[in-house]
Amino acid sequence: MTPLRADAAENRARILQIAKEVVSRAATVEEIRLNEIAKAAGVGQGTLYRHFPTRDALLLEVYRHDVDQMCDAAEALVHDLPADEALEKWLERVEEYAWVKRGVFASVEAAMRTDVSEHSHRRINEAVGLLLAAGRTAGTVRDDIDARDVVLLIGYLSRVTPQEQEIRAPRLRSVVLNGLRPPPRR
Repeated sequence: MTPLRADAAENRARILQIAKEVVSRAATVEEIRLNEIAKAAGVGQGTLYRHFPTRDALLLEVYRHDVDQMCDAAEALVHDLPADEALEKWLERVEEYAWVKRGVFASVEAAMRTDVSEHSHRRINEAVGLLLAAGRTAGTVRDDIDARDVVLLIGYLSRVTPQEQEIRAPRLRSVVLNGLRPPPRR
């Protein structure tokens, strides 16, 4: 892929930032208007469509970008915090991400089963693997747990309703974190 000119890269970044803001406020995909995103980003519709030919293409790129940022945070958390706190903070971030994206990305789920889904699953598994390795080294995570186990455990995010999220999500996160801890030594 040919690198973008500086002005084109700036336009693309502005479009993605505005789209992320719009997506975080939208309850459904239908509420997301590309012409409004272009206007708010200070670009013409043609510029938006050159970068993102469809609404799904834009949403998928917002999704990919957000997953990358979320996964990149794992390294900083492991560096800055004790391993068990890093894992907890990362799971909190995953929960926040899931709440924002719940309604919008449900409608583009089929498209996400492509390379974007593979990219995201790979990145998430790498981030969880990094957090688990730090926890094992610190003695705060069981040796028999792998990234896939954690990904399956946090599947609760897809089942908690918005009305329950403030009470149930932290409780479920606590159950997951307690289950990841090694048993007390005798």
